[in-house]
Amino acid sequence: MAFSIRLTEQEKQIASSYARLHSLSLGEAFKQALFEKIEDEYDISVYDEAYKEYKNDGEKSRPIEELWQELDL
Repeated sequence: MAFSIRLTEQEKQIASSYARLHSLSLGEAFKQALFEKIEDEYDISVYDEAYKEYKNDGEKSRPIEELWQELDL
């Protein structure tokens, strides 16, 4: 799938510099940035849900050693 993005000249220069710095094509740089953003937002939503659960459970936690035993580590 192909798409286009309108950038100002300054935005294009910044994006092109970033791509060159990381040895990426401009398209790959945008693709990488998009998926990193999606992953970051997913991580935040997972954290928010886990934190809500922690708060709803009365902020109970346990030592990491208990988790390791539970997982046979």
